[in-house]
Amino acid sequence: MSRPATGDDQVLMSARKVIESAQTVEQLRQAQAVVLPLDFGMSLSDTAQVIGVSPGWACQLRRRFMQGKLVGTPDAPTPGGRKRENMTVQEEREFLAPFLESAAVGGVLVVGEIKAALDKRLGREVALASAYNLLHRHNWRKLAPDKRHPKSDPLAQQEWKKNSPKLSGKSAKSGRKTNPSS
Repeated sequence: MSRPATGDDQVLMSARKVIESAQTVEQLRQAQAVVLPLDFGMSLSDTAQVIGVSPGWACQLRRRFMQGKLVGTPDAPTPGGRKRENMTVQEEREFLAPFLESAAVGGVLVVGEIKAALDKRLGREVALASAYNLLHRHNWRKLAPDKRHPKSDPLAQQEWKKNSPKLSGKSAKSGRKTNPSS
């Protein structure tokens, strides 16, 4: 049998207040993870089942509440994020702007050049994957080329097709007439 949950009356009272004023489901779950074991003598696994989380997560919610780290508050830790970022998102946008502008008007986006510029900007060498990750964060996708060149002239192509010399049944290599029946 597991040991009974511990907590003082002050923690229990503040958890009850949070239950009354909870604005999100996460806040309600966190307060319930404290109140249910103390008021009703529920085990941690039973509490987890009632609030719809795993026993480990219920334990984390209880412990964080007792440490004063309420879910949904501005100072509360959030999962994920950019813990080891090289530049802020705005700095990344400014860094990528010239490369993406040249690619938008028909230029080619060369990741090697971006990596070299990134190395110079950061003052150290980074992996090529860092350049690809940077591009991915800013919604760049490696797309197949268009079926036509951005500087092509459809009218000039039509004129050339109309006025081009036609081969009169001769093969281009030998200059001899080809016989389709043979």
